[in-house]
Formats: sequence, structure tokens, C-alpha cells
Amino acid sequence: MIALIQRVSRAEVCVAGAAVATIGTGLLALIGVVKGDDATAADRLLERLLSYRVFPDPAGKMNLSLRDTAGALLLVPQFTLAADTDKGTRAGFSTAADPAEARRLFGHLLERAQASYAHVSAGVFGADMQVSLTNDGPVTFWLQTPAARA
Repeated sequence: MIALIQRVSRAEVCVAGAAVATIGTGLLALIGVVKGDDATAADRLLERLLSYRVFPDPAGKMNLSLRDTAGALLLVPQFTLAADTDKGTRAGFSTAADPAEARRLFGHLLERAQASYAHVSAGVFGADMQVSLTNDGPVTFWLQTPAARA
């Protein structure tokens, strides 16, 4: 699985003009699912999301995690992260997981996140979403589980 994470001071997801998820300080995680991903990959990605050190400590170094800061987590499914962009000028999606499997794994990730962390919101799988954010830093990282690299 893939997560493009951004440290934010605020983020919001709207569908059809209505806000469906809003967070303050925390992480916005755009999630992509590729062929070969499974529940183990989703669980590993969640652990990384919650423990990845992207927030400043008192000395200003990025040594604190989402758990350490009690920040919010906003998970947004984003099919295009699974694109093959190695050649040409148009993305291919042969590396992306089947939509039903991607929906299932995103749902698994969301369910596990909500069960293990207090401040979790999410976008809507398959919806046309408008995502707005204020990237704090800016700080942005690309995280992958091993299955996504295969």
C-alpha cells in the first residue's frame, strides 16, 4: 500500500459541496492500493502512519509522531497513487488493485485506524472529492509497504 502523507495544520474533504471530513493539526494521508496488497500491508501502513516521526520536538527536530502529539489522521483513498508513470505521457493503472479489493483494503485500514486511534476521519471511497489542506512546513513523505514495491 502507498500513503502520501502531509503534515497539516488543517485539512478538509468535501463531496458534492458538503464537508464529509475535517481535521486540525495532524496528518492527511492519501492512500493508494496496488495489486498484491493485503490486510497485513494495511496493518503495517497504519503502524507507520501512527508512529512516523514528522512533528517537531521542543528542539525543532522531527522526532514526534502522530501518537506523540495526539494529532488527527485523515485518510483519503486516492486511486491515482497506484498509477504506472514509468513511460509515456499518460498514466497506466495496470498496477492498481481491483476496485473491489482496493475498497475492501481501504475499509480495513480505516476500521483498524478507528479502533486503535481516537482522532480518525476519512474521505469517501470512489467519490469525486475536493481535498483542501494547509501543509505545515511543508512536510510531505511517500510511504510504501513492501508489497507495493514488488
